[in-house]
Amino acid sequence: MHQHAQGEIGVQVQSHLKWYFTYCLSAQAEIRSTSNATYRVEQMTATHQHANVVRTEKRAHADALGIDAAFIDSLVEQFYAKVRTDAVLGPVFAARITDWAPHLARMKTFWGVILRGEGAFSGSPMALHAAIPGIDQFHFRRWLALFEATLRELEGDPAATALVARRARNIADSLLTGIHIHRDGRRDLHAMKGLGHA
Repeated sequence: MHQHAQGEIGVQVQSHLKWYFTYCLSAQAEIRSTSNATYRVEQMTATHQHANVVRTEKRAHADALGIDAAFIDSLVEQFYAKVRTDAVLGPVFAARITDWAPHLARMKTFWGVILRGEGAFSGSPMALHAAIPGIDQFHFRRWLALFEATLRELEGDPAATALVARRARNIADSLLTGIHIHRDGRRDLHAMKGLGHA
């Protein structure tokens, strides 16, 4: 009887110990999870703060060069006026855009994000351009030539012209490279070099 009682107590102690260790492990996991969550929140906060600093610096630099909303508005309006009457690009755009007002508004938002870090742009330029049959280096070079001509007409500060032209070329390079990879299935080195080595 005495041994039986001791056996039951032993089983109860083991059961309590098992519960206690499970509880401790669970508590530690929760502490780690909370700690990881806190770390992730701190990292996200730091990233958000850094992004705000970068955006603020980008806007200040753009302002110093005269790249403001009025400049972007004029750039987009004048550039697409050229595009619409261009023998090469006009038909490509006319086949896809019938209502120009929304497109122009969208492009102003896009360039506001690119040049000033303002607003938000959603969409997939790569997919849209890759879906255009036959579009290639020739079209991107023509696009860039019209864009740079518009910049020269609007030029106030040569540094602004150079900056915006560089961003435009980077975009053209990126889109052309993406088209070669995604639409054409190319993986060769020349396909990766955009306008320079298409």
